[in-house]
Amino acid sequence: MSSARHAFSVIRSLDAFPAHLRGGVVAIGNFDGVHRGHQAVLEEAKALARAGNVPAIMMTFDPHPRTVFRPDNPVFRLTDEAGKARLAEALGLDGILSLQFTRSFADQSADSFIETILIKTLGVRHVVTGYDFHFGHKRQGTPDYLKEKASEHGFGVLIVDMKSDRSGDAVSSSRIRAALKDGDIAGANRLLGYSYFVEGPIIHGEKRGRNLGFPTANMALAENSELRCGVYAVTMTRADGTEFHGAASFGRRPTFDNGAPLLETHVFDFSESLYDEVVRIAFHGWLRGEEKFASVDDLVAQMKDDCEKARVLLSQRDIQPLDRVLAG
Repeated sequence: MSSARHAFSVIRSLDAFPAHLRGGVVAIGNFDGVHRGHQAVLEEAKALARAGNVPAIMMTFDPHPRTVFRPDNPVFRLTDEAGKARLAEALGLDGILSLQFTRSFADQSADSFIETILIKTLGVRHVVTGYDFHFGHKRQGTPDYLKEKASEHGFGVLIVDMKSDRSGDAVSSSRIRAALKDGDIAGANRLLGYSYFVEGPIIHGEKRGRNLGFPTANMALAENSELRCGVYAVTMTRADGTEFHGAASFGRRPTFDNGAPLLETHVFDFSESLYDEVVRIAFHGWLRGEEKFASVDDLVAQMKDDCEKARVLLSQRDIQPLDRVLAG
């Protein structure tokens, strides 16, 4: 690797793969959530790369393979491409290669994946994957197969074992999705190793919050989000890294219109316009479920209570090391 430093790279096409990232260590996986188990894979890749003075990159796929094969039941994604890139950079990698996952991509043979992508395009020195990684047509490429082919072609392979939590269960994206569906933010964040976040532009709403004395910054989440409807203690981070505390409601506003799901964040002690600005909302605690109130006055009284509880929770929250890096 050249001694010159390069900015973190986001590559979406094999044809655009930059020369300065060739010959490095590649961590391969879907990495949805980039949770503690994924981080173990990425840390191994980074360590090998630094020892060999070569770049370390994440190779991932978009959309989620299960969504491609079962489009009528799309996966509730924990992190989109931008989220994975943000986390990969925070973990100290040099870039992310996000390849479009299609049926034709899935149909390529395991040999073609190795020879065309890993060797010809990436010129890999070392590949790091999790214990359950499979690739190629009908998932014929197993970890053992990858090791066998690596020996033939002269690159190294490291397979990282399952990472479990204190319960002894595997840290997995499915467990995190289940926790978020239940509103178990603390449980999800323990498995992630950072505070679950969403990122997107602030859009116009009905301005009801402003009229009630609680103006909100509104964000539309992915249609297949299964985050539990309710009220959360959150932080909002702007592009320049400044962070603000707040309380956010995700749901359909049953007191008013029972409309499309929307994330509405009331940012404490903040009066600037955020329309069209891309911000990050991180979830730190669950406050209550979504409710339909008998009157607007009842709703306002509850919102005041929600904000007080959110302030207390945020003042006492645990800040994980990766949260500090993400905050810049």
